[in-house]
Amino acid sequence: MSAGAIAAELDGSAASRVSFHLGHLENAKLITKRRNGRSIIYSAIFPQLSDLVAFLMRDCCQGHCKVCDQAITLFAQCTGRPTEPQTSKLALGRT
Repeated sequence: MSAGAIAAELDGSAASRVSFHLGHLENAKLITKRRNGRSIIYSAIFPQLSDLVAFLMRDCCQGHCKVCDQAITLFAQCTGRPTEPQTSKLALGRT
């Protein structure tokens, strides 16, 4: 997605403001960018993002949260490819 499209999906922030933050995410190797004509397209690096979320969840719950453990397991399976929508037990709050 371009910075403008990302900004529009969020809250209508200025694309330049979003680009600033995207630059930091790129420096942290959480996203990549590529040029497509005059636009710069940003893409998530899902394995790195899932590792970050897992780290934050472990740190938050200090390894003792059943919900976090389930989410970390799901993140570890993430490949970044779209899947068919499905109703998850985790999303419904069921275990």
